Amino acid sequence: MSELLVSRRPRASRRSILATVVLAALVLFFVVPLLYLVSVSLMGRNETGQGVLIPAVPQFSNWAEVLTQSDLLRGIANSLIAAIGGAVVSLLIALPGAWAMVRFRTGGATLAGTIMSPWLLPPIVAVVPLFTLLRLLGANNTLWGLTLVYALVNVPVAIWLLEGFLRKLPIEIEEAARIDGAGSVRVLVSVVAPLVAPALVAVGIIAGVLNYNEFLLATFLTQSPDARTLPVVLSLFYGERTPHVGKIAAASVIGVIPVFAAAVFLQRWLVGGLTSGAVR
Repeated sequence: MSELLVSRRPRASRRSILATVVLAALVLFFVVPLLYLVSVSLMGRNETGQGVLIPAVPQFSNWAEVLTQSDLLRGIANSLIAAIGGAVVSLLIALPGAWAMVRFRTGGATLAGTIMSPWLLPPIVAVVPLFTLLRLLGANNTLWGLTLVYALVNVPVAIWLLEGFLRKLPIEIEEAARIDGAGSVRVLVSVVAPLVAPALVAVGIIAGVLNYNEFLLATFLTQSPDARTLPVVLSLFYGERTPHVGKIAAASVIGVIPVFAAAVFLQRWLVGGLTSGAVR
């Protein structure tokens, strides 16, 4: 017995070392580009084209100028509004839709795939129809119009993600609520929604990040400075004949801070929603 335990310890030790090496490699893979981006944000105009890794004299003025002399903060605020608002509306539409597919077999077995198929198309094919529809609604070149587009665009992926969580929810819980006299709306709001709350948070974060990073639709549907989102504002830094790469990097670092902050504060709900499913 002791010989068996001794033989297992080296195997466990080797697995631990291998796991540590893999984890360190992944951390370097994701962290090093970000660290270099921060380094570039502190470089002068001449240093960025010379292959310098660390600036000789940090140019903190790059950060100050993009914060005070550009629409960066307004773009971040617009992106946050469109991302959060679009994600909330997507969940409000996707939850009853996914629940109807799972519990009532609405649309049969192919409805989920049919809804998901347009989401896989290149976004450019929808630009002209969306532009025309928003103009008819009087929402063209407005932030709330872009938020509505984001909400509708991400409904298919939200339904597709929520469907898996809802299938794990025991139907006996809903049947017990119906015996007590609850209707379908009451069951969905009072029983199903609280049980899948971790999934709703996880899917909402995914939809919000997709909205925050979206560039193509925001470029065509928002032209005024009041409605431009962060990706559009960043693209305008390239409008100069010789763009200042250090300022672009500084603006990029500032732009990703809200995403990192959301990941840090919401990681418990995100991991819990993606791993544990709907039933706790």
